[in-house]
Amino acid sequence: MEKQYVIFKLEKEEYGVEINHVQEITEHKTVTSVPNTPAFIEGIINLRGSIVPIVSIKKRFNLAQEEVGEDHRIIIINLEEKQVGFIVDDASQVLTISEEQIEKAPEVIAGADREYITGIGKISDKIILLLDLEKILTENEKNEIIEMEE
Repeated sequence: MEKQYVIFKLEKEEYGVEINHVQEITEHKTVTSVPNTPAFIEGIINLRGSIVPIVSIKKRFNLAQEEVGEDHRIIIINLEEKQVGFIVDDASQVLTISEEQIEKAPEVIAGADREYITGIGKISDKIILLLDLEKILTENEKNEIIEMEE
C-alpha cells in the first residue's frame, strides 16, 4: 500500500506528514504574539477570517531558531476540529511512499515521548522522518491551544 506525504524541511532535514492530515500549506504570514502562552507557540494568524494558533516545530523540537521570513511556510492541520498551523522552513513536494520504503523508528528515536514519529521513509539515499503532527503536542498543550481560540 502507498501513501502520499507532504515533505517539509527543518534546517537541512526532511520530514513528511500524511497528506490527508494536511488541510493546506500557506505562505508565511505576520504572526501576532499572545502573552502567557507556551514558548513553542509563536502566536496567532488571521486565515481568511479564522484565528489560527501557530506552533514553531523548531522550538518544540529544541532546534536552533532563526528569524522567520517569507521563505517559510505554514502547514495547517485540523486538531480536534480546530485549525492549527506549524511553521516549517519549506514545504516543497508531495511524495508517494510505499509500505516497503517505511521502517519503524528505532526505539532510541521513538521513545514513549516521541510517539509522533510514525516511521522512517527511505527514498533512494534520503531519509525522511515521518510525523503525525497531531501527536507532537501533549493533551495539555492541545487544550491550551484550543482554549486560545475560544
